[in-house]
Amino acid sequence: MRRAPLLAAACWFALGIAIARHWLPSAVLILAIVFLAIFTWLALRWAFRIAIVPVAAIWITAGFWCWQIRPVPQVQRALQPYADGLSRNVRGRVVRVRPLAPRTKSTDQDNDPAWWIEREPQAADALSVDIAVEAIEDVTPDVSRMVPMSGGVRVTILSQDHPLPTLRCGDTIEIPLRLKVPERYRDPGAWQYADYLLSQGISMHANVRANRVQAVSGGTGNLQCRLYSAQTWASERMLRFVNSTENRRLPSAMQLTEDDAGMLNAMIFGDRTRLNHSLRLGFERTGSFHLFVVSGMHVALLAGMVFWIFEKLRLHRWLSTILTLALMTIYALLTGFGAPVQRALFMTAVFLIARLLSRKGNVLNALGAAALAELVWSPGSLFEASFQMTFLAIVAIAGIAVPLGERTFLPYTRVAQRLGDLWWDPVLPPRLAQLRVMLRMWGEALAGILGHWAGSLPGIILRCLLFFAELVLIGLIAEMIMALPMAMYFHRATIFALPANILTIPIVSLLAPAAIITFCATLLSPWLALLPAAGTALLLHGIVWSIERVSRLQSADLRVPGPVWWIAAVALMIWLLCCWAVRRSRAWTWAAGIALPLVFAAILWPEKPLIHPGALEITAIDVGQGDSLLVVSPQGDAMLVDAGGPVGGLTEAAAATSTFDVGEEVVSPYLWSRRIRRLDVLVLSHAHSDHMGGMTAVMRSFHPRELWVAVDPDSEAYRALLKEAAELHVTVRHLRAGNNVEWSGTTIKVLSPQSNYTNSGDPANNDSLVMRVEYGKASVLLEGDAEAASEQAMLARGLAPITLLKVGHHGSRTSTTPEFFSALAPKDAIVSVGKNNTFGHPRMEVIERIAAGGTRLYRTDEFGLTTFLLEQSGAIRELAEPDQDVFK
Repeated sequence: MRRAPLLAAACWFALGIAIARHWLPSAVLILAIVFLAIFTWLALRWAFRIAIVPVAAIWITAGFWCWQIRPVPQVQRALQPYADGLSRNVRGRVVRVRPLAPRTKSTDQDNDPAWWIEREPQAADALSVDIAVEAIEDVTPDVSRMVPMSGGVRVTILSQDHPLPTLRCGDTIEIPLRLKVPERYRDPGAWQYADYLLSQGISMHANVRANRVQAVSGGTGNLQCRLYSAQTWASERMLRFVNSTENRRLPSAMQLTEDDAGMLNAMIFGDRTRLNHSLRLGFERTGSFHLFVVSGMHVALLAGMVFWIFEKLRLHRWLSTILTLALMTIYALLTGFGAPVQRALFMTAVFLIARLLSRKGNVLNALGAAALAELVWSPGSLFEASFQMTFLAIVAIAGIAVPLGERTFLPYTRVAQRLGDLWWDPVLPPRLAQLRVMLRMWGEALAGILGHWAGSLPGIILRCLLFFAELVLIGLIAEMIMALPMAMYFHRATIFALPANILTIPIVSLLAPAAIITFCATLLSPWLALLPAAGTALLLHGIVWSIERVSRLQSADLRVPGPVWWIAAVALMIWLLCCWAVRRSRAWTWAAGIALPLVFAAILWPEKPLIHPGALEITAIDVGQGDSLLVVSPQGDAMLVDAGGPVGGLTEAAAATSTFDVGEEVVSPYLWSRRIRRLDVLVLSHAHSDHMGGMTAVMRSFHPRELWVAVDPDSEAYRALLKEAAELHVTVRHLRAGNNVEWSGTTIKVLSPQSNYTNSGDPANNDSLVMRVEYGKASVLLEGDAEAASEQAMLARGLAPITLLKVGHHGSRTSTTPEFFSALAPKDAIVSVGKNNTFGHPRMEVIERIAAGGTRLYRTDEFGLTTFLLEQSGAIRELAEPDQDVFK
C-alpha cells in the first residue's frame, strides 16, 4: 500500500470484476459502496491500521459495480433473417476501409461440383470494407422494397478484372450482397471469429465484385474510422517506398521487401494485414512475436528517444514533456489507438509527469494507474490476453527482476563508472569502494602494458558483463512469469525465448527508432529515406535470420495444455508476494528466488489427460464443413482421424497469407482442453482439404508416433504433409483393405481402399481409408468420404453390423447407399457437416434412410461436438454436451 497504492487498488478492482459475473445487482452494489465508504472513514479516523480492509472492500465492490454497468456489444439479430442465400441490395455507410494482401486461386479442389459455392472467390486485389447498414432489400413473391435496418457487415470487395472503388469514411454505398452468418465452432477452447467481429460491431460478412459497388453519396466518418484511415495511410506509405525505384537500387541485403514492409507495419503501426504467416510462425515458436506487435516496449522506446532528443536540444523539461506526450499521442493515433497502446501511452504520461513534478517515478504505481483506468473504461479487458500479458510483463521486470538485481549485482554496475572520481569512494559501502580501487589498479597495470587508452578497459568490461547479466536476469524472470499466459492462450512453452529475446531486443531498440525515422523521411523524399532504410533493412534481416535459425530446432516449439485454474490463481498470489519479498530482506529475497522456478515448473507440469477409462471414445469435433474425429482407446491412447480444413484447399501462396488454420484454432484447442500433449496415431482418410487442411498444425503441435494414409494422389498439399512428417520423424504407414492392426486394446480392420485400387491423379473421395474399430462387442465404422463404388467393394467382401457409424461424405447422396447401411445396421450415426452449407448436406434421402433403420442420428451442425462412449459389452452412451465432470 505504501509503495504502490494504485497497483493494490487495481488488483482489488480486478478481483471485483472477476467475481462479478454471477453477483449482486447494481442497486445493492451502490448501497454497499456507501456503507463501506462510511466504515472506511471511521477506520481512517480511529483505527488506521485496519483501514486497509474496508479500503480493499470498496475497490472490490467498485469492480462489481463497474462490471454490472459495462457496455455489452449488441447481439445484432436484425440482419439474421436476411442471411438466407438470396442476393439482396444493401445500403449502408462506410465505417472502415482496409486493403487486403493479394490472394491466389487454389488448384487442389474438392471434386464436389459445388465446391466453388462454399469458397470465397479469389482475386489479385481486394478491399475489406465495414459498413453500418441503413436499409436492406426485403423480397416477397409480389414486391421488392428497401426497408430500414441496422447492423454491421464486413464486405470483401474483389477486383475480378475491374478496378477497386475509392471509398472513404462516411461514404454511403449500395451493394447486392449474399449475407453470411460467421461460422461458430462449438468446441471447448475454439477461437470464435463471430465474437471477434461482434466486438467490432459486425454481425455478417459477404463478398462482392468491384463492378457491383455503387456510390450513393459522400459523408464524414466518425473518429474511429478516421483513426483506421490514418493507420492504413501510414502502412500504404511504407509499402509505396518499398516498391519505389530508389529502394530497389539498394543492394539486396539493404533493400526492404514487401515481407519487410509487412513486419514493419505490424511493428510500428499495428497493421498485420500483410504479415507473412510463415515468418510469423518462426517468431511465435521462439516466443518473440511480441516484437512485431505495437506494445508498451515500442511506445517506451520511442518516447525515450524523443525525450532524449529534446533534452539534448536543451529545451525546458516541461516543454520536453509536453512535446513528447503530444508526439506519442499522434503516433498512438497512427497505430489505430488499440488498448495496448492506450495503456502504454497512459503509463508514459504518468511517468513523465511524475518526473516533471520532481517525484520519484514508481513504475508499479504507474502500472496500477494505467490498469485501473483501463479496467474502469473497459472491464472486459481483464480477460484479454494483451492486458494480462502487459500487466504481468511489467510486474516481472519492474516488480521482481529489477529489485532482485538491486539486491545482488546492479550496484556494481553504477560504481564501475567514472572511476576517476575519487571523492565517491568514501561514501560507498566498503565492498563497492574496494571494487573501484581494484578496477583502477587493473587499469593502471593494463595502461602500463598497452598504453593509456587501456586504463578504462576493466571498467568497460565489467559494465558489459553486468549489462549482459541484467538482460539474462530480466529475461529469465519475465519468461518464468509469462509462461502462464503463454500456456493459457497460446499453448506454448518457448524454450528458446530467453536467448532469442536477449539477441533480438537490443536490436529492436535500434530497429524501432530506425523504422520511424525511415517512415518520416519517406514523407519528404524517397532519396532522404535511403540511408535510414538501409540501416533498418540490415537490422531487420539480422533479426529474421537469427529467429529462422533458432525456430528450425524441433525443441524450439513445445506445445502444452493450459494449467488448471487453481494453479493460475496460486501463481498470481505468489508473484505478488515476490514483489513484496524482494524489497524486504535477503532471506525473503532468497525465498522469492526459490518460489519463482517452482511456480514455473507447476505451470508446465504435465497433468493426466481427461479420458474415460475402460471405454472406447469416439468424439466428432465440430470443424464446420469438414471431418475430424478423436478416438481414445480404453487404455488412454489418442488417435485423431482427419483435422478439418477449408473446403476446396489452399495453394502454398494462399496459405502464406491465410490467418486462420482450423487445426491450430479449433482442433488443437480441444485436444489441449482434454490435456492431451501427444497423439499416438494421426490418420488421414484422404487428401481433400476439408480433411487434411488442419493436419500440419496438429502434427507440429502433438508429434504423433505414426501417420496412417491409404493412397498417394497427385497433390502438392499432400506431398507437403509427408515432407512435414519426415522432418518431425513421424513414421508414415500405408494401409489397405485386409490389414489388421492391434492398437491399445482395440482391433482395427481396414475395409477400404482395396489392394488393387490406385489413383495417380487428383485426390478423390474413394481414396478414403475406411476403418472398423472393435472393442469387445462394440464397434465403430469410420468411413471418411467413401462413395458408392467403395461401399459396393466393401459389401462384396462382407460387412457385419456395427454400433456406431461415421456417415460417409457428410451425408451426401453419393454415400450411405441402402444396401451398405442395411448391412451395417448401426445403433447410432454421426455426420460431420457445416451449418447452413450450400451443398445440402446431409441429404434428406440419407436422413430418411437412417431414421427408417431406427438409428439415432447426431449432426455436428446441430449438436456441436459430440462424444460416444462404447462399452466392451456393446452398449453405447452419447454425450452431446460433454462436461469436464464426466471424466474420472
